[in-house]
Amino acid sequence: MAEIRVGSWLELYEVLHEEAWNPRLRRFRSPFVFRGQGADAKLTSSLQRLEGETREIERHLLRNFRKYAHRNGVDRDLSWYWLALGQHHGLPTRLLDWTSSPLVAQHFATAEEELFGEDGVIWMVNYVETNKFLPLPLRGLLEQEGGHVFTVDMLTASARRRGQAEDEPTFDLGWLEELEREAEQPFLLFLEPPSLDERIVQQAALFSLLSNPDTPLDDWLALRPGLARKIIVPAELKWEVRDKLDQSGINERTLFPDLGGLSRSLRRYYRLRKDAPPSPEEPQPEDEMQRQG
Repeated sequence: MAEIRVGSWLELYEVLHEEAWNPRLRRFRSPFVFRGQGADAKLTSSLQRLEGETREIERHLLRNFRKYAHRNGVDRDLSWYWLALGQHHGLPTRLLDWTSSPLVAQHFATAEEELFGEDGVIWMVNYVETNKFLPLPLRGLLEQEGGHVFTVDMLTASARRRGQAEDEPTFDLGWLEELEREAEQPFLLFLEPPSLDERIVQQAALFSLLSNPDTPLDDWLALRPGLARKIIVPAELKWEVRDKLDQSGINERTLFPDLGGLSRSLRRYYRLRKDAPPSPEEPQPEDEMQRQG
């Protein structure tokens, strides 16, 4: 896959907005989704990082999450809803977090100050192209709906057509495995989560799901050239990106609209940065000496 190391804020902006023009719509509508990471790491799900038999663990996690979370008054008893809800609240799942906003991805690549000494990464995946690898029933469903990403209701309807009862107590996602066997290869889909709270809306959140929960997503992408780009945000560029995002209103105060998000954004905004290099506009010591001479 393409790996691009940017050298400036402007270059980063240009790279993240490439191919945004849609000639059919005559509008700027990017075919990419984005994921920002403070450091380079494999695209493994929280379920994979538990290790062990992922499918077996997944069934137990979802069953017990549903059982105990019901006391919170959840109003939609759909397995895909429970999966999205669990991911949103930190339950280990096979889902990965993405966003349709390149600015939000930049935030997550520069949000952790303890990682400012390391290069950050922003992944770009062309979901229009990844959809071409979907099994025919799922591609047909997207075409019928006129969309590029799935919703909870669309996937629920697809599962029911495959004969899965929605009240399945084990939350068996075996129908995905059946589709995978028919397609003779793993496939990737993107899910737009329900608007569970303002955070999901503000972050323009999306989830990715790979039909084989054991495969890291970057391994899947590496076997299919042209679907993804890996943008390297150099460590020395992070503070500039961070400061410009804060000034543009892309920070914890807006993306995590609660008192904790407000506190985190204010703590960083008012922190005195002692390791800052001089600005290009600031006179250097040698310049001062020449002026005095």
